[in-house]
Amino acid sequence: MMRGRRILLGLGGALLLALAGGAVWLLRGSAPDVPELPRIDRIVIHKGAREMELWSGGKLVHTMQGVALGNAPVGQKHFEGDGKTPEGRYAIDFRNGESSYHLSLRLSYPDAAATAFAKAQGRSPGGEIYIHGQPNWLSLGRLKGDWTQGCVAVSNQEIEALWRAVPLGAVVDVTA
Repeated sequence: MMRGRRILLGLGGALLLALAGGAVWLLRGSAPDVPELPRIDRIVIHKGAREMELWSGGKLVHTMQGVALGNAPVGQKHFEGDGKTPEGRYAIDFRNGESSYHLSLRLSYPDAAATAFAKAQGRSPGGEIYIHGQPNWLSLGRLKGDWTQGCVAVSNQEIEALWRAVPLGAVVDVTA
């Protein structure tokens, strides 16, 4: 057993991971099955509902439930390190297959308005906001709750489906 880290198997495929700083995470055993998706040209993320809608040709084709957001998700992202997931219209502008999380699709945040607002306050707006899978060290399950630094996290199975279906330039609308 590694010092300072315990992993306990629970009922129903859940895991309890106790880390050396006292943080405890409850993990869900698996995500719902994701159907094979058509080409997705629009993603709508409803932060309050923790839902991600996938659209193709003007039709809703699938909804992902229980997405994780930044660790302080309420409100608009203004600054680097605020733990908020940005709201607004963005595009997928980069695909990272070598991420610290299981695959990732980057949003085009910050836009000009977010950059200007942060600079007027003498701060950075942050950046590198992704839709991504679970941390690479997590071999199964899904971290529960809002735990990212402003990204949107889904299960590894869900990001694999998105990876196949979402091209560069796809629109991403993030609402409160």
